Amino acid sequence: MPTFDSQILQQLSQPDYQPMKATALARQLGVTKKRMPEFREALRRLLDSGRVRKTKPGLVRRDVNTALIPGLIKRTSGGYGFLIPETKGPREADIYISREDMGDAQTGDEVLVAIIRHPRKPGDRIRGRVVEVIQRATRTFVGTYFEEGGSGYVRIDGSTFAEPVYVGDPGAKGARPGDKVVLEMVRFPSHVQSGEGVLTEVLGPRGMPGVDTLSIIHEFGLPDAFPEEVLEDARQQAERFDETKLDGRLDLTGETIVTIDPVDARDFDDAISLTRSEDGHWHLGVHIADVSYFVKPGSPLDNEARIRGTSVYLPDRVLPMLPEILSNALASLQQGKVRYTKSVQIEFTAEGVPIHTSFANSAIKVTRRFAYEEVLPILQEPERFRTRVSAKVRALLARMHELAMILRKRRFAGGALEMTMPEVKITFDKEGKVSGAKLVEHDESHQIIEEFMLAANIAVATALADREVPFLRRVHGEPDERKLRIFKEFVESLGYPLKKFQSRQALQELLNKVKNEPTVHAVNYALLRSMKQAEYSAEDLGHYALAVENYCHFTSPIRRYPDLTVHRLIGALAAGETPESPPMLQLLTLAKHCSRTERRAADAERELVKIKLLTYMSERIGEELEAIITGVTDYGFYCQGVEIPAEGMVHVSSLADDYYYYEEATHSLIGRRSGRTYRLGDRVRVEVVHVDIDRRELGFRIVGSGGGRRDERGGRSASSSRENGRRGTRDGFARKKGEGKGRRGRSSDSRGRRRRGE
Repeated sequence: MPTFDSQILQQLSQPDYQPMKATALARQLGVTKKRMPEFREALRRLLDSGRVRKTKPGLVRRDVNTALIPGLIKRTSGGYGFLIPETKGPREADIYISREDMGDAQTGDEVLVAIIRHPRKPGDRIRGRVVEVIQRATRTFVGTYFEEGGSGYVRIDGSTFAEPVYVGDPGAKGARPGDKVVLEMVRFPSHVQSGEGVLTEVLGPRGMPGVDTLSIIHEFGLPDAFPEEVLEDARQQAERFDETKLDGRLDLTGETIVTIDPVDARDFDDAISLTRSEDGHWHLGVHIADVSYFVKPGSPLDNEARIRGTSVYLPDRVLPMLPEILSNALASLQQGKVRYTKSVQIEFTAEGVPIHTSFANSAIKVTRRFAYEEVLPILQEPERFRTRVSAKVRALLARMHELAMILRKRRFAGGALEMTMPEVKITFDKEGKVSGAKLVEHDESHQIIEEFMLAANIAVATALADREVPFLRRVHGEPDERKLRIFKEFVESLGYPLKKFQSRQALQELLNKVKNEPTVHAVNYALLRSMKQAEYSAEDLGHYALAVENYCHFTSPIRRYPDLTVHRLIGALAAGETPESPPMLQLLTLAKHCSRTERRAADAERELVKIKLLTYMSERIGEELEAIITGVTDYGFYCQGVEIPAEGMVHVSSLADDYYYYEEATHSLIGRRSGRTYRLGDRVRVEVVHVDIDRRELGFRIVGSGGGRRDERGGRSASSSRENGRRGTRDGFARKKGEGKGRRGRSSDSRGRRRRGE
């Protein structure tokens, strides 16, 4: 969770905040008696620093220049960066900060920024200067140890730190040159001073199996082993669980219920039942593992789960939110075992219109567990499976398929969006090295579960909203009109008129139109870049991509803390009690925390996969592969392999056949003489010319382009070239109007990987 420093400053910055006593402020923040010393210490620090002051009556107020803008820093390898403001509205745009004005702020730091220049003409950016670092994202970093001049140094992994960090006398902690090590930063580097750190742990020799995973765990500060008190709490909960005592729960153990999951699923938290009455109505049961039975509010299990926020699924291991005695056993809906659940029962008309919803604290026994790959053949040829799958289960699967397709059709008719993005699943050998990859099919077996999870999440959120119960929502804001207008210009340049570019229905019609066209990747990637990122919020902001007003996460409480909080509210409703939500400020803080832990988990998984892919590509220098352009900038373009999804950079300086300029409206680099175009979504054939695993860089060159000028490593990477500044096509950047822009983040609910119930 964020420290009390940032929580206090955030509360004091609210427009409606009125100065109050410290004890009242603590109550408003939901500070428990146990954490009061921590709160008082944070308040003392803020008072000493002058950021907060007390009036004569002892009221706490903020004493910070109101012109300063709080937000998070995104720093580039060139030293400059951007502030992503916390506030929304007119100043929502990212603020450019030069290397000289960055100070020692690093990516992810929470800072205060002063505006030093407003835009003077269209295309200019707001420019700012970091005034103060409120909270460091981390002081822990991972890198490669080396020695020079009788001293120890560490090259920090990634490309954000340009210079090595001094760590003292050689051999500290038994480190040897080439080891991967963990350091704590004592003095952060800036443009006027070098960094200094202290070694805290040696992970092992660079390249040794498993060291890459340990590096990512430490780099992202991922919690690994559980504290003993948490494990003891889990053991006690396991001891009191008795499957023969249903404790007044709705007994559904005699129902025909199935689970459908990936073949390599590591936990099972959702199951389905479905019947149809004589009036043609559907009666859907979505049964979710009742984690709230085991994890009591304020318990060691609850505190640890809240801190973790989510399970982290790395390629070669899982860092679960809950100890495995719960996540893989007693809370997992295993076939043939009685398990406690929260059930959402929805009645639909024959046409798929929901007309009634009820909730129950229940108990089920899964009749049959299926992997996705098993379901479609049964649906297509049910008679072929007569001896292997019971008639009841085959009939259930047929009903599930029929209703899911009805719900799916209604959802898209209502304006929901679905982007067609290829997902390639990487395969690993026993040592965790990449061994290959395969395309993941999102067939109707996946769509069945997706529709039912969405239906349950919407039903739960609607029920809580109707009762005016505050809860953690899953929100997806409307895209910025300017970005949609740019998207409109782009698709029209491809020959697709889009008059109603703000209409979800028009956007989905376009997506359907290009589904089997060569432009499918270009259109989908471009639309993805126009979307905001989904997140958790206590505010009613709606979900744009799903086209619904009320939405939450309810269906995965084993791996997501927001789902657990919603379970507690639904459990109270099911028992006929009034749900008790935390204070709104506490809910807002929790939403922010859960969004961050979710993003951290996704980033860690993505970064480890990148490292493993780079290791794989490092043995393939000079090989050629087909790739799709996934991003275009004024310094080149990013592209991702079709068969192996490694993403690398083709730098503009390697395009020696012409002088290229960047056209933002069409996401293209265009040759001035030849008219040759490299556009978002295009297929290209590239050669691997440069791999740097530690800096996380992969350099490509277009096959047949003449190669261009190469640096001593055999290629030009995006990050190294950005440091060189704007010097024209041959020395760094293509010409364009306005400043260069880096790649933007992707909407987590609209990525190629489909999340169940997103």
